[in-house]
Amino acid sequence: MAEVKAGDTVHLHYTGTLLDGTTFDSSEGRDPLQFVVGSGQIIPGLDVAIPGMKVGDKKVVKIAADDAYGQVNPEMRQAVPREGIPAEIQLEVGLQLQMQTPDGQAMPVTVVELDEATVTLDANHPLAGKDLQFDIELVKIDAA
Repeated sequence: MAEVKAGDTVHLHYTGTLLDGTTFDSSEGRDPLQFVVGSGQIIPGLDVAIPGMKVGDKKVVKIAADDAYGQVNPEMRQAVPREGIPAEIQLEVGLQLQMQTPDGQAMPVTVVELDEATVTLDANHPLAGKDLQFDIELVKIDAA
């Protein structure tokens, strides 16, 4: 039976959890996740766990934050004047917004603090700084 190697397209079912058991994502009820192994399409810690697997193999992979979404970068948090946010937006901690970078790219941010004068926005990935666990099952290999 064929083993996964870099360059193969794989299809896998997964459940991603924090180390406390909280599920943050799952392919349950959806098509399997499909990606090219070694292409950088998924987080590095998961990408390196796939080679050598065979169809039907199941595995639990623990991934340190550095090999997932990285550490929280304090420079990705910024306080902006409250009047810089359109008045029709009901601001609250946890609200996700889209900002536009100077080069026109959309960047998701989360409101993390509010006061009378400022709104603090965080552009870190919501899973930055967190160690993760994935329960995976390889369901198909499309050889390179």
